[in-house]
Amino acid sequence: MNYWLMKSEPDEFSIDDLKSSKHQKTAWQGIRNYQARNFLRDGVKQNDLVFFYHSSCKEPAIVGLAEISQAASIDISAFDEASAYFDAKSTLNNPKWIQVELHFMAKFEHPITLKQLKADPQLTNMVLVAKGARLSVQPVTADEFDHIMSLSR
Repeated sequence: MNYWLMKSEPDEFSIDDLKSSKHQKTAWQGIRNYQARNFLRDGVKQNDLVFFYHSSCKEPAIVGLAEISQAASIDISAFDEASAYFDAKSTLNNPKWIQVELHFMAKFEHPITLKQLKADPQLTNMVLVAKGARLSVQPVTADEFDHIMSLSR
């Protein structure tokens, strides 16, 4: 099993949106960074666990937990001309972008803030706290995952 952190701006799509969505699932679309796309395509597998992270907000934080309910498939938003994620260079014969499906598992009673994560000596090597780390999909080690889960309790 792998562990991941996926970022979302809460005014676009929040943990509450995932929790209230049909079947508590959503297609995780619109990733338009090649490194993040490669993680989705090559690393993310069904049943992997994901920290849901609110970014670009007053208090960036890990706010909950999700599970990958469907592994990599073609990101269909790339073909929708009305979508903000439309990409004319992506075709069904040569798709450039990948989506996965997330399933809601839990909303943390107390979000774990970026400030808290950065101050934690056990998380100094976590991708999220690295200077300049901006990827919307990033790996989390098993030790980091276990430690953050202990902080969420």
